Amino acid sequence: MRIRVNGSTRHVDLPADTPTLWALRDGLGVLGPKYGCGVGACGACTSLLDGAPFRPCTTPVGDVGRREITTVEGLSPDGSHPVQRAWAELDVPQCGYCQAGQMMSAAALLRHTPDPTDADIDAALRDNVCRCGTYPRIRAAVHRAAQLRREGGDR
Repeated sequence: MRIRVNGSTRHVDLPADTPTLWALRDGLGVLGPKYGCGVGACGACTSLLDGAPFRPCTTPVGDVGRREITTVEGLSPDGSHPVQRAWAELDVPQCGYCQAGQMMSAAALLRHTPDPTDADIDAALRDNVCRCGTYPRIRAAVHRAAQLRREGGDR
């Protein structure tokens, strides 16, 4: 079957009931989304499906169809997306395992809420678990990404 990932149509030769996470990681070598829990509870695999956060660990690849999947690699190839820049500027990750999912939830939030409050951020990222507890840095990075978007235009 064919799926759209980060702007390219790709072929995966997998059963339709294969979790999209395995299609991305094992079938296509897209390693940003991480396996954390396998039941959609931790958010380590969070990616975007037509711009909305989704959990590839619980979504069969056959259900994706021709919709666009965006992973952290697809935000920008050179790290210039405001979320990527903010995460780097503020040195957000500790272990880093959950951060791709955190960043994707943040990117989705900023598309619809360009100047989020702390409550907006907490609500949008509440289902993304950070075992290292970097939540204050994550929140600060979302605010910084919002500022970078305002300064540099919408992305």
